[in-house]
Amino acid sequence: MRKFLATMAVLAIPAMGVSSAAHAEPHEYELDPAHTSIGFLVGHVGYDKVLGMFLESSGSFTYDEETQTLSDVKITIESESVFTNHEKRDQHLRSPDFLNAREFPEMTFTVTKAEKISDTAGKVYGELELIGLKKPIVLDVTLNKAAEYPFNDSYAIGISARGSFKRSEYGMMYGVDNGWVGDDVELIIEFEAVRQ
Repeated sequence: MRKFLATMAVLAIPAMGVSSAAHAEPHEYELDPAHTSIGFLVGHVGYDKVLGMFLESSGSFTYDEETQTLSDVKITIESESVFTNHEKRDQHLRSPDFLNAREFPEMTFTVTKAEKISDTAGKVYGELELIGLKKPIVLDVTLNKAAEYPFNDSYAIGISARGSFKRSEYGMMYGVDNGWVGDDVELIIEFEAVRQ
């Protein structure tokens, strides 16, 4: 999910309307693992929502700020890296009831199109591949910043993205009918990507 989330965030970039004469050509960007967070919220018996993360993900994309075109998006999330700060629950999430991480060790996200809403906001449309199934997903994306990085000699883009999907659409039916585990999964994606 983490890689998937990171991919979603990337998709929003072309919809943001970023422009810079100094960088008027396509460049490859890679997600900075130290500044990438992919999280999720899922209801628990109606009392609250469990906050989880995927600790391992990677991704890259090509982006042209002048033409606002995005290509070659590839985001991958390691299913085994799911973390909710509760070992027994994390083991259950890795099982066939949920992520089936042994059979499907990776989740991926790909982009199909992006829609500009403002200079810093947009929607990204893509596909999330989870436990062997591909389903469409839409992310609301915010471009936080695109500029020279203050800590080293590089150029970086910062993105926030939010979206949701129903796990039942992927066949994850555990706890849906009796309301023990929510069907709706809220995605939280925050990342910095560094120009190569």
